[in-house]
Amino acid sequence: MKKIGIIIGSDSDLPIIEKATALLDEFDAPYEVHVFSAHRTPEEAKAFAVNASDNGFGVIIAAAGMAAHLAGAIAANTILPVIGIPCKSGALEGIDALLSTVMMPTGIPVATVAINGSANAALLSLEILALEDRELAKKLADKRRADSEKVLEKDRLISERFNKAGQA
Repeated sequence: MKKIGIIIGSDSDLPIIEKATALLDEFDAPYEVHVFSAHRTPEEAKAFAVNASDNGFGVIIAAAGMAAHLAGAIAANTILPVIGIPCKSGALEGIDALLSTVMMPTGIPVATVAINGSANAALLSLEILALEDRELAKKLADKRRADSEKVLEKDRLISERFNKAGQA
């Protein structure tokens, strides 16, 4: 399986990506986490992106707050899929990061998940890699089925507790 690159703009973004790394661990997916800033270390961020495919990566997750140019800077330098996680920070509560991440020019796409949505970024990266990995695809389908069963069990318990119509 190809590796998943997780790039954060600052070590303050670590708590946000922990849901992603936990999910990737659950799937035994190989990944690396690095701190590169689109503004403070642009050459290092570019070098990572340019060399990512040759270094065994299949998808890159980029998490950043504030101006959030990291995902776009990474995507500009690779043809690998890039998933942006806008991080909640600053006075605008992550809306600025969301808009910066989602408003990419034609030709440089970035898939964008919800503010702080690292779990979905991890799942989307796994789904991308599963296109060429049947075992991973089965694991994802099993997880989806298990998640569905959990919701249905909660529905059953709630229905037993509250739905008294027709009972004598």
